[in-house]
Amino acid sequence: MSLAVQAAGRSDVGCVRTNNEDAFGYDSTCGIYVVCDGMGGQAAGEVASKLALETVLEYFRRYSAQGNYPLIGENFDDISPEANALASAVQAAGIRVFHEALEHPGRQGMGSTIVALLVREGKASIAHVGDSRAYLLRDGQIRLLTSDHSLVMEQVRRGLMTVEEAERSSIQNIITRALGSEDAAEPDVQDVKISAGDLFLLATDGLTKLVKEPALRQITASASSLEKACEGLVAAARAAGGDDNITCLLVRIS
Repeated sequence: MSLAVQAAGRSDVGCVRTNNEDAFGYDSTCGIYVVCDGMGGQAAGEVASKLALETVLEYFRRYSAQGNYPLIGENFDDISPEANALASAVQAAGIRVFHEALEHPGRQGMGSTIVALLVREGKASIAHVGDSRAYLLRDGQIRLLTSDHSLVMEQVRRGLMTVEEAERSSIQNIITRALGSEDAAEPDVQDVKISAGDLFLLATDGLTKLVKEPALRQITASASSLEKACEGLVAAARAAGGDDNITCLLVRIS
């Protein structure tokens, strides 16, 4: 069975910030979809997220046609070659952001989260660094596919804090892993089985902190198009305070 892919995204500065450090982009020909959330203040955060986005897109635009993906950074066991290619692209992005900060003193300390989806030949792979998330909406249900690299979620994984406590914590914005924080930022990578009707949501924490899973599911399910769904998600985050930049990217398998 041949699977087609549709995508739409939206990014918004929110209600408090004066600049947007988020970035998103995709190339349906290569099957790559990316969301990034920069950090480092003003221009530095914007630079980091855009560099990360551009690096991943360029990697697949350069190597997809030949199907020979160069290994960059760590090679992962027990995942597909496509997932390892995605991991290489993400690690290349981390290296680029790290060295950009070294070469420009005014950008020291900049970094970016990333969540990326690769859809090729009826299969999907996901890689992420930081607290930008990927969800799968299937058969009326929503499932979180990623686990935040954040201080509070590390406490949750250790059993020292509940998810509810983490969501209320004043330190939930402290992340433990980011592109650019060191020369090699290791992503979490996985393969995901897909079928017709699946809908992937990639989002920064400016959305997911404020709009919880039931609302994410309801807004996407009731929208007449992916574009309207993105508008609804951003509107919901703004209505809840919009204290951060808000970015979402929806990818439908049909």
